Amino acid sequence: MEPNLTRMRQVLDRIDEIVRKSNPHIMERPSQSHSVQSRFVEILEAESKLEAENKNEKIKREVSGGGAAVSVDDLRRKISRIADEYNIDEELIRAVIQVESGWRRDAVSVKGAMGLMQLMPRTAAMLGVDDAFDPEQNIEGGVKYLAQLTDKYRGDVELALAAYNAGPSRVDAAGGIPPFQETQRYVRNVMALYHRYREEE
Repeated sequence: MEPNLTRMRQVLDRIDEIVRKSNPHIMERPSQSHSVQSRFVEILEAESKLEAENKNEKIKREVSGGGAAVSVDDLRRKISRIADEYNIDEELIRAVIQVESGWRRDAVSVKGAMGLMQLMPRTAAMLGVDDAFDPEQNIEGGVKYLAQLTDKYRGDVELALAAYNAGPSRVDAAGGIPPFQETQRYVRNVMALYHRYREEE
């Protein structure tokens, strides 16, 4: 039976909230505030997503959602080409897609982010993406945005990822990775997968 990660996250978030209220100084430094339990859940999340991706790649699964089906192998070829064009590591792009959408081209978040790299409508329009559910347009738009953020933060991949998740204005206001659990968890999970993919190559 698979662990109920959502429920575990809710319980641990509640524990963090209680600790923050009773001992505010413990939570003052976000980068050091994560409990062993929280890191354990994040590892489970990353491993669960990695296992799903490996299974999908082995069986060359079809990615669902409007239009013709696209295999993971096809997506990997597109990613390789786009990675070269924008000088972004292919492994980083794969990690972002895995964490953002789990390779679902038709994914839509509660906030309205769309497609494989979860582009918000305004961001998609800014990047010249006409159809955010078209895999090639979505990936190229997302990678272009990630490249812009990497340049903005002078090659600091973690800051670029934080800005991709929370927005550059919040990163600039915080002077670093914003103190939001969602953003910090996002950066850690993407970086964990990124490093794992690089080791596997």
